[in-house]
Amino acid sequence: MINDDEFLDDIEGSEETIEQEIDIESRELAEQQAQEQAQKNLLARKRIDDLIERKRLKELLDDSADW
Repeated sequence: MINDDEFLDDIEGSEETIEQEIDIESRELAEQQAQEQAQKNLLARKRIDDLIERKRLKELLDDSADW
């Protein structure tokens, strides 16, 4: 038969396990969010670079002094 002290020890051990699992899941979620944000940043940077290049080319074509 399990006495109350042994029962409470089991509860404390399972709480630590649950906390560890939550920590692991939290880290995995944070890592996933960081990867998603990095991907968004990469796409935004590419879009900005494309717009800057288009503006530069447009300025080159519109420069009437070169004609």
